Amino acid sequence: MNRREAISQVSWILGGTIIGSSIFLEYGCKSSPEQKLLFFDQKTIDLLNEIGETILPQTSTPGAKEANVGQFMDMMVNDCYTKEHQEIFLEGIKTLDRDCKTKTGNVFMDSSAQERTSFLTALDTQQKAYMDTKKAEEPPHYFRMMKELTLLGFFTSEIGSTKALRYVETPGSFDGDVPYKKGDRAWANA
Repeated sequence: MNRREAISQVSWILGGTIIGSSIFLEYGCKSSPEQKLLFFDQKTIDLLNEIGETILPQTSTPGAKEANVGQFMDMMVNDCYTKEHQEIFLEGIKTLDRDCKTKTGNVFMDSSAQERTSFLTALDTQQKAYMDTKKAEEPPHYFRMMKELTLLGFFTSEIGSTKALRYVETPGSFDGDVPYKKGDRAWANA
């Protein structure tokens, strides 16, 4: 199974809750033979990788930056988002940097790890409040889009599914009563 097929299956499993999932389920993702920049420049990819790393930092397992979620977001925004959602995403990148500079005195890339975490935690609280009260016709919050693409990109990458999750390439028979020990990683869906 390739990454695009996995993304499609994950979106079905999640019941279409990922913003834009209906778009990439309905139209599918365009095929791109080589990994090249499609929508963003390298500076933006680096910023998205740092945002992703703040959301999913490296611990005993690799972080979002190692999975190159910025490159994944580039492909998803280019191939699967509507023009309206692309504009929200682009404006959101500018807003994030501007608001980070206002709150911390530095743009996101120049902020410390602690400042980044504090800023994104406050931004996440803001987007949750927005999403809870928004009407169906209103656009999604840009940070919600970034966070969802970070999670989707990381957990569908080889690094995320094999090093952050427990992975068995060829699973055995179904066993619905597997004991869980506190601290065990979740299973990857192969």
